[in-house]
Amino acid sequence: MIRLFATAAVGLALSATPVLAAPPHNVILFVPDGLRSLIVTPETAPALAALRDQGVAFPNSHSLFPTFTTPNASAMATGHYLGDTGDFSNTIYTGYPVPGAGNSVTPFLESDPVLGDVDEHFSGDYLNETTLLKAARNKGYNTATIGKLGPALIFDHTERSGEKTVVIDDQTGTPKGIPLSSWLTEKLTAAGLPVASPTRGDNGKAGNATTAGTTTANVDQQKYFVDVLTKVVLPKFKQEAKPFVVVYWSRDPDGTQHNQGDSLNQLTPGINGPTSMAAIRNADANLAAIRQSLKEQGLDQTTDIVVSADHGFSTISKQSRTSSAAQASYADVPSGFLPPGFLAIDLANALDLPLWDPDQDNAQIDVGKHSKFSNGLIGTDPKKPAVVVAANGGSDLVYLPPPVDRRLAAKVVKALMDQDYVSGLFVDDSLGKFPGTLPLSSVNLKGTAITPLPAISVNFKSVSTGCAHPELCTAEVSDTGLQQGQGMHGSFSRGDTHNFTAAIGPDFKAGYVDPAPVSNADVGKTLAALLQLDIPNHGKLIGRVISEALPGGHEPSHVAKEISSPPSPDGYRTVLRYQQVGNTRYFDAAGFPGRTVGLDDTP
Repeated sequence: MIRLFATAAVGLALSATPVLAAPPHNVILFVPDGLRSLIVTPETAPALAALRDQGVAFPNSHSLFPTFTTPNASAMATGHYLGDTGDFSNTIYTGYPVPGAGNSVTPFLESDPVLGDVDEHFSGDYLNETTLLKAARNKGYNTATIGKLGPALIFDHTERSGEKTVVIDDQTGTPKGIPLSSWLTEKLTAAGLPVASPTRGDNGKAGNATTAGTTTANVDQQKYFVDVLTKVVLPKFKQEAKPFVVVYWSRDPDGTQHNQGDSLNQLTPGINGPTSMAAIRNADANLAAIRQSLKEQGLDQTTDIVVSADHGFSTISKQSRTSSAAQASYADVPSGFLPPGFLAIDLANALDLPLWDPDQDNAQIDVGKHSKFSNGLIGTDPKKPAVVVAANGGSDLVYLPPPVDRRLAAKVVKALMDQDYVSGLFVDDSLGKFPGTLPLSSVNLKGTAITPLPAISVNFKSVSTGCAHPELCTAEVSDTGLQQGQGMHGSFSRGDTHNFTAAIGPDFKAGYVDPAPVSNADVGKTLAALLQLDIPNHGKLIGRVISEALPGGHEPSHVAKEISSPPSPDGYRTVLRYQQVGNTRYFDAAGFPGRTVGLDDTP
């Protein structure tokens, strides 16, 4: 490819950014959901390791915090940090009842109907930024997004006809799914493939406090997704001789790591048991099959493949000595363990206010009970709550609906500081400064988002269970209905922020190890550059083009930095460790030292 180079200096010296002059190549983004960077070896994942070693390795990679799926999907899809996209976690507070979520005000975004409802409410586009596939199809590319429900659709979430972008996910073939075009239905049938996605089967069984979860990976469903891509979509795109961009979102290893039954109520082996390792091999096999298909169809030399996990992963802990929620008795929770929704219960107790369940028609939650999905509405009137907790797992969001009472905010901060499971608080800048906390803006959570802004992002405690690499055996307190010993993410530990990233293809260097920090927002900007898309930015919280990984690109200067809050009355400081390239920040870990892996790795 003929390239022109332009040099940009932003603070520190940045690498030259190639300007692509020749027609762009095809691009496939392969997302192995929840794949930790250090877990990939030639033994655990040979196809992923080979792509990394033959192409470009990014050992200094980063998920965006909160380290959840839909937030990082929004970053890859737009190139923006969460303060701009407003996709602050998998579960957010919308401020209105969402029909597709059973009229809950705290919807789980991994749903095609919910994404449609939220778009409709927020001016037709809840992200308020143009996504990669939308820009690509508008420029004449063939586009497809295949795989895990929720994040797959986010790449072109405003196109719901099925005619412009191929969308295949868990809900395909059901009334809730995006429709199939006539050509796609015909070719699926001709290839002997069903027009409805298979379920996860036993892989979808999470178990409970007395019954272990799954011991099988998500093999059958993902084989269907791979078959659709390799036997139907790629041949069609090749036949039409137009450049294409495809997103393949592998639910494994994430889905299996969440539900695995190898470690019921035990922190070890946690997510390092045989079922989780089988899930990693499953995702690896998907990648191998896609690369083999590209080769067989003569597309391998004209297709770039970027692999980026949305986040890392940890083992769930349900232990606390300070939580009043953990001291109550529940029919479905082991004695002394934190119940689902413990944060909402503890805040309601501290504020001496009633607690209601937004996912059960605002039913009141009595002592010894917990909410259905861990979310909570706190106040005398559930339709006008004083505090809303959107529970997510390794971190939660706390909202203070208007009119905001700063005295209430101070009480909430104090109540959170009193809990031993909390490790770092990030508070809306407009609420003022609170000792022991850092502002939302410090982690790019305050920007041009049009969804409601959380008042506080609460990071939960994480520890190493004692292996050689702490981020491979991180355990984190998690606000979830899953059990201790199963898998979760969302925290600000390095175990969750260190995702796997690699790339290969005609537009990337070969055998190159990039020491500079990269993030999922960079992935979004780099894909747009490879596709020669000129996408306008509404917000300013953006990633960078990873130009050092492209032929002729040079490594940018980067520095490591640390921010520490003033101490709380009890001496707690929220510490943020990050790296910086120019004005772009990459977040390593944050929290209270001694309670976050990456700040202090003492078991």
